[in-house]
Amino acid sequence: MTVTEPVTASSAVAVVTEYFGRAIDSLASWTDVFADDLRRARAAGPVTTDVLDELVEPYARRTFDELDLPVYGAGFIAALDSLADARSHLAWWQGADRAKLVLASQSVNKEHIDYSELEWYRVPQATGHPHVAGPYVDYLCSDEYTITIAAPVALDGEFVGVAGLDLLIDQVERDLLPRLRGFGDDLSIVNGVGRVLLSTSARRETGDSIRGAALEGFVRGACPGMALEVLTAR
Repeated sequence: MTVTEPVTASSAVAVVTEYFGRAIDSLASWTDVFADDLRRARAAGPVTTDVLDELVEPYARRTFDELDLPVYGAGFIAALDSLADARSHLAWWQGADRAKLVLASQSVNKEHIDYSELEWYRVPQATGHPHVAGPYVDYLCSDEYTITIAAPVALDGEFVGVAGLDLLIDQVERDLLPRLRGFGDDLSIVNGVGRVLLSTSARRETGDSIRGAALEGFVRGACPGMALEVLTAR
């Protein structure tokens, strides 16, 4: 016998998919054009951190201006050893003033973080597809609970880094919770390992885990194109 998913569950999935899908589409709108810019820059000479920053900044600022989401940060993270003057580099702008991120001025340790092992970098590199990563505390940039949407950038088949944007969890909650409460008072968005991004239930917090036998109490709805599920209490 086929079990039909309740309309409320599928409708909630549609809300979540559309919301984060906007971020994925925003990155997709400029990654190919940026790759062409980078190709021309390579042909003109060594690509340094300053050259990369100049290339990325217009796209980062466009992401702030054109995407109808509470974007906290945006930019491009270069593949390791792809630049002439640094092993790694984040061409990144963030905050209300859209200031350029300068890691060394914040902490002597942050500039040495190997971001190639972080989910928002590692998964797009491995799969060749955009990825919604989080929730996690972003010790590189905001020091707050964050969701990062990242998309791989390739140049003639060579992986050269990821374009990305950050959304702070508290701002996403302000956007989504009023829309999701109408679908139930125990509805949660979880990532691929069952970590809660946000929930309409006061009993669940960001970072909580819903796994194993606990999943039996929920109708599960996968969000197409992203490693997210909407869990609605039965």
